[in-house]
Amino acid sequence: MPFSRRFASNAPRRARPRARQTPDRHPLQRLFAYAKVYRRQIWLATLCSLLNKLFDLAPPALIGIAVDVVVQQQNSVLARFGVTSIAGQLGLLTLISAVIWAFESIFEYAYARLWRNLAQKIQHDLRLDAYSHLQSLEMEYFESNSTGRLMSIVNDDINQLERFLDYGANEVLQVAATVVLIGGAYFILAPGVAWMAMLPMPFILWGSIAFQKLLAPRYAEVREQASLLNSRLSNNFSGILTIKSFTTEDYELDRIRQESEAYRQSNERAIALSSAFVPLIRILILIGFSATLFFGGVAAAGGTLSVGSYSVLVYLIQRLLWPLTRLGETLDQYQRAMASTNRVMDLLDTPVASPPGHRALPTHQVRGEIVLEDVSFAYRDRTPVIEQLSLKIPAGKTIAVVGSTGSGKSTLVKLLLRLYEIHAGKITLDGIDLRDLQLRDLRQSIGLVSQDVFLFHGSVWDNITYGTPAASPAEVIAAAKIAEAHEFIEQLPQGYDTIVGERGQKLSGGQRQRLAIARAVLKDPPILILDEATSAVDNETEAAIQRSLEKITQNRTTVAIAHRLSTIRNADQIYVMEFGKLVEQGTHESLLEQNGIYASLWRVQEGLSSTPKHSPKPA
Repeated sequence: MPFSRRFASNAPRRARPRARQTPDRHPLQRLFAYAKVYRRQIWLATLCSLLNKLFDLAPPALIGIAVDVVVQQQNSVLARFGVTSIAGQLGLLTLISAVIWAFESIFEYAYARLWRNLAQKIQHDLRLDAYSHLQSLEMEYFESNSTGRLMSIVNDDINQLERFLDYGANEVLQVAATVVLIGGAYFILAPGVAWMAMLPMPFILWGSIAFQKLLAPRYAEVREQASLLNSRLSNNFSGILTIKSFTTEDYELDRIRQESEAYRQSNERAIALSSAFVPLIRILILIGFSATLFFGGVAAAGGTLSVGSYSVLVYLIQRLLWPLTRLGETLDQYQRAMASTNRVMDLLDTPVASPPGHRALPTHQVRGEIVLEDVSFAYRDRTPVIEQLSLKIPAGKTIAVVGSTGSGKSTLVKLLLRLYEIHAGKITLDGIDLRDLQLRDLRQSIGLVSQDVFLFHGSVWDNITYGTPAASPAEVIAAAKIAEAHEFIEQLPQGYDTIVGERGQKLSGGQRQRLAIARAVLKDPPILILDEATSAVDNETEAAIQRSLEKITQNRTTVAIAHRLSTIRNADQIYVMEFGKLVEQGTHESLLEQNGIYASLWRVQEGLSSTPKHSPKPA
């Protein structure tokens, strides 16, 4: 039988050290603080961009010298350096031109490669750090933020930043270098004309800053609308079965239309402002160009300015015009990138509410005794779900927790895994407070089989070995047999190599449940938690799963959260919860003798009584 083996590293990503960000800092400062490990490459790329612009602006000077050679001939600037013949001077200019063009090309290649590689590296690091940080956040964060919004940040926003670093950063530097170099050339060649030509520059810079401030909130709104649209799309793709079964395709299309229209309108408002930038810049530059053309021409005609210098000035003002007209597009890209940077950095700065402990507890040393002492917990802005709960789970024993809907059973599982932090009391494992344990050690010692089974898109083999990638074929098959999954796996088209589809949609509920059990068996944890593991399967599948559970619960601490009481009647101890409190405990037989809530639930499920003595809390 062929097996597809995909070994992925289990080790968590260690985010490289970075300066703690403060949200009130400018996004560019936050980005530079994050990318400080690439500071040398940033400076090198910046230097190459500036040198490229320096050599790019040199040809106008050569044109002026060439004009000077033709007009002045033996009295030209080059003649002062000993080259008196016109052919020699023009030949020297040709050689200098070749050198300048070569250096311009070299530095253009260098800055393009440096900036683009830098963009890829920062994009890669940001995505991994953002995802790694997301994995360390508590479950409450994911319940408060839609999947679409998080996907938008980790994917779209980081891509937006990468696009800016690819081209926009170099464009900003070269525009700045153009203004400085051309301004310097003006003041050297024609001080009397320079101040008129450069007069629009302060207004252009002031206008650019003003536009940034106006555009920033508009592009922040664009990114937020993109998140909402992504969230709606992600939600609909996940719920496509419900959409089809309720024939609400037109309704959902209309909702997507509304979200997309809101996104379009937010972009339209940003575009309306950013599009006005270039025409305004052109008007301001016209002032500088007209001043150069008129007053420079008067100076050249009067003999106070050489014809070559005048040619240089006229050509340079054109070189200044072109990049400044692109400044609007660059500014647009810059503002989009800064809005995205803020969103990514805000995510990275989200504090971890459940800090990992530092005490190690290797899996092979875990005995499995769990004790809860006066534990209380409430979800945010809600009444307490668990109040002063105390119970003991002996090592190697099977205990069950039952109760009506909303009694706090599943919440208890989340607290044992430290997916949420308790608000009061203490939970210990083998006498050690869970908050002192390394999260990785705690969760590796616990195997969870939930009623909501999640299978990844991949093969049956990949899903069984998830978390235990180095397992041998014999171990995988043995785990599948214990979970009573081997027989149906063999009947699949490609056996263990069969692709199960996203969330395991190509398998039945019972098949998905048995794969989840096989995954837990292969992990071989000292503690096993079964959260309503048979609640959504038929009687035949339940019987098969129950047989497998009897095998895997031997000699390990097992916590069974159950709705079907028949599945836990043989537990060593049964705890009954109501309204977040422990109200009854004992074995199946002793609880029936107490004739309390458990006995009432048992009679209802067995059809012995339609009216229980103690009505459980309604769902």
